[in-house]
Amino acid sequence: MELSLLRSRVLAPLPSTPRPCLRRRLPSRTFFPPQPPQSSQEDRGCSRAMRPRQEWVGDWVRTNDTLVRGLPILVGGASLLAVLLNRAVSGIAAVSDASSSQSRADILTLALSVTDILAGLVWLSIRPKSISPVVPRGVECKRIDQNLSSSALHELLWTWDSLTTATCCKSLVVVYGGNCILQIGVAAVSPQDGNAVNVDAQKFIQGSLYKSANESKKQSYLANLALYPGRTELPFLPANTQALILQPIGDNGIAVIGGDTIRGFTNLDQAWIAMIADKLDATLSKLVKYPCVATVIKGLV
Repeated sequence: MELSLLRSRVLAPLPSTPRPCLRRRLPSRTFFPPQPPQSSQEDRGCSRAMRPRQEWVGDWVRTNDTLVRGLPILVGGASLLAVLLNRAVSGIAAVSDASSSQSRADILTLALSVTDILAGLVWLSIRPKSISPVVPRGVECKRIDQNLSSSALHELLWTWDSLTTATCCKSLVVVYGGNCILQIGVAAVSPQDGNAVNVDAQKFIQGSLYKSANESKKQSYLANLALYPGRTELPFLPANTQALILQPIGDNGIAVIGGDTIRGFTNLDQAWIAMIADKLDATLSKLVKYPCVATVIKGLV
């Protein structure tokens, strides 16, 4: 009896449980813009710490330049009045006594006050001259040697674009192998026909500027070209060229770079131009030496 009851329980079918009906949800057409993540207090503190500190002292000094220069006069004058007032109120004799410590202290204070006043007068009289770029007086030109290869031409044009973008360069002349292979930028105006002055490569090579740069094999930087008498050897540059760099290109060439700002080329610019010259020498050294045949394209570059 018990055995049959056990078999009926084992062999009895399990009750079937209904499966939940799974329905596929269609995407909704309603668009919800993504919400920006909320920044915590710690993130805000980090962002504030990463911001560069404002140089409020330097900004205030630049804004109040006249007041800062006259500040020693105000301090010296106030100190001078304070000493005289102290001398009159304290009942000390007007005549200074060398044996009195008060008199010696007053004399030192008077000397310091006068020094402050004189320093303030010097600060007001001497002001740094602001240097701003000038507009070169000349015409835009682009003279390129016809026999240059495409790689050399691409290299020279890349050099010009890089110099005009990163530095104060406004004129570029490249003399290589005794010939002018590139004259681009602002050039001097010829009084005969009003066109750009041609570069006489042979005359330029015989000048002192080219010889000194070629012999030293080092870059020559004329920060203020108006102070150098050798500027007469560069008639193809605008008359108001402010700064000049003579950069040797290997043993066979030189690059003349004219700028529109006095001391406009920084130390980083000079080092970078020297590296560009090495790159140009590696490209131009593959050229065959030939006479210069130039084409003139007048107009804006």
